[in-house]
Amino acid sequence: MIRLASGLLSISLILVASTAASVWFLESWLDRPGPLSEPLITVLEPGTGIKSIASHLADVDAIDNPHIFALAVVTKNKYGPLQAGEYSFPERVKPRTILAVLTSGSTLVHKLTIPEGLTNSEIMEIVQNTAALSGEIKAVPKEGRLLPETYHFSRGDTRESMVTRMEAAMQDALQALWSERLPNLPYSSPNEALIMASIIEEETGRASERARVAAVFVNRLRLDMLLQSDPTILYSITAGDGKLGRPLTHADLRISNPYNTYRHIGLPPGPITNPGKAAIAAALRPSETNELYFVADGNGGHRFAQTLTEHNRNVVDYRRSNQKTKECSAC
Repeated sequence: MIRLASGLLSISLILVASTAASVWFLESWLDRPGPLSEPLITVLEPGTGIKSIASHLADVDAIDNPHIFALAVVTKNKYGPLQAGEYSFPERVKPRTILAVLTSGSTLVHKLTIPEGLTNSEIMEIVQNTAALSGEIKAVPKEGRLLPETYHFSRGDTRESMVTRMEAAMQDALQALWSERLPNLPYSSPNEALIMASIIEEETGRASERARVAAVFVNRLRLDMLLQSDPTILYSITAGDGKLGRPLTHADLRISNPYNTYRHIGLPPGPITNPGKAAIAAALRPSETNELYFVADGNGGHRFAQTLTEHNRNVVDYRRSNQKTKECSAC
């Protein structure tokens, strides 16, 4: 009996030692820098099994032993199942880090930036050409309903969901800024403020001028004056689909179109572009001024005036400055 007990004890000790050695080896392997010689971006498709994932990681040199990795996935239950997606790994990444990333679903984050002042047609082209997105756009929202912003997404997210996010972001931004508007503005709804913001967005690219440009148009609305905004003419001709490709003519100012603010008093029937938050804020919190006119100053900004006489002088000055610039460039 003593010999039998001694033998069983020896076997038990051997098994314990063997198990401990196996655990030590696995833990050591997991914490060893891997063979990856440069940063890696790889995609794991949905439905891929553990062995296939391990083989794929070995094929791309992220790990040196797919069998040990598969064993680690099975034995390290605390990590959970591996998740499909697009992943980014640095060079010499440890197997334990790979395992943690794949089980946490920390997929690679892509960025899509939509600049201010684009029409829906232009934004749809950007979304359509973003290769990391999938699927088709089922329905295009009305003009001006997409918020220019930087959006983060994962590979495989749908184009439809991206457009929906842009639309929801614009709605949220518009409602938030509408709640902070100045009193007694000549807008009957947030949509009218959005229309005004789209005009402001197109009229000036200078942050310091937005509220002042807004004031000019707000003052004109209050006096039932024509807005006379050139960008509305451009939109009435192109309908937001591409650029005009030539300067506006006097004939353009006479075209019969509800977006022509040289012929129709008040705001156009809808936005002419997708304005950013800053332009919306300017439309809802314009400067306190009596100015009714502005014209380009030749340096990327504008000169403002309260009277037509003053405005006409500014126009003459701009034309002289523009002519001098042309003459100098021809020298």
